[in-house]
Amino acid sequence: MENLRGMLDICIRHQTVLGYSLVSLLTAASERIFSSVLFRCPCSSWNMLYGSVFLLVPALVLFLLGFMVNARMRHLLTGICRRKTRCSSGPRETCARYCPVLLQVAARAAVAPLTWVAVALFRASFYECAASGNGLLKNLVCNGKGGEECQELLFQIPCNEKLSEKIPAEVLSLQAQSQLLGWLVITVTVTLYLITTCVSHCTSPVSYLQLKFWKIYSKTEWELFETKAKEHATRLAEINTNSFFEGTNQEPPGTPSNEDWWKISSCYTLSSQEQYYSMLHKYVSTNQGSSARSREGDQNPPVLGFVDETNASESGF
Repeated sequence: MENLRGMLDICIRHQTVLGYSLVSLLTAASERIFSSVLFRCPCSSWNMLYGSVFLLVPALVLFLLGFMVNARMRHLLTGICRRKTRCSSGPRETCARYCPVLLQVAARAAVAPLTWVAVALFRASFYECAASGNGLLKNLVCNGKGGEECQELLFQIPCNEKLSEKIPAEVLSLQAQSQLLGWLVITVTVTLYLITTCVSHCTSPVSYLQLKFWKIYSKTEWELFETKAKEHATRLAEINTNSFFEGTNQEPPGTPSNEDWWKISSCYTLSSQEQYYSMLHKYVSTNQGSSARSREGDQNPPVLGFVDETNASESGF
């Protein structure tokens, strides 16, 4: 029992890493199914288009799906057209407010597509099909060797491994090219992640321990908010239902106004000058939201964007 509880604690503490790992494994398994079951290189002039579609289009679809299922994106977009009339921010302030959130969402949505591209490049079947129809390879291999006949042989490389032996030694094999590109994708991704993480932490407006406290607070606040909201909604629904069916007139519980909901629903940005940990905290601390709108320019670095992610717990990733 103690071992099971310890494993659960580890899973809860590292749920983000485990989630991304699961997404990567599922993506790699999907690529394996696609390449083994669905992919059949035509070995014709369609090679370039066919191979490129299988290499890039699924990655694009996964990237768009990552945006669709991300709760922070839905938080950002919900009511954004009406919210413009409530904010006096100029284009520069609006960009400074929303661009960091979009970058965070894009970084999370890029996990699955990058995994797809890297795994596909290591397997090399998609790239080999696409590259065999590339005009650049034709210029390198078929220079002075009869264009049309040589081009037809290149088209057949994905379908006949023996033909690859006829490629000149100075031209790197297509499989080797694909695998080198796969390592390049992984290296660039890890390097960019390391750089952005270091920069974000270095520009943090709060200390490390306060950051930990902020994370604990935001998670606890959201759990309590969900519980209280469910209780309030249940009570209001019971009163309205009883009033309809039984004709009883009970005093409805006090419900926040639309303006109050707008104020606590804004994307929270940590201020280095005010010690608030959420829009709800700021709303309550400033005379029930009389000045609860977060100030322009108080932007949190991308790595500190877990608050909205924690509050929107239905997303997962």
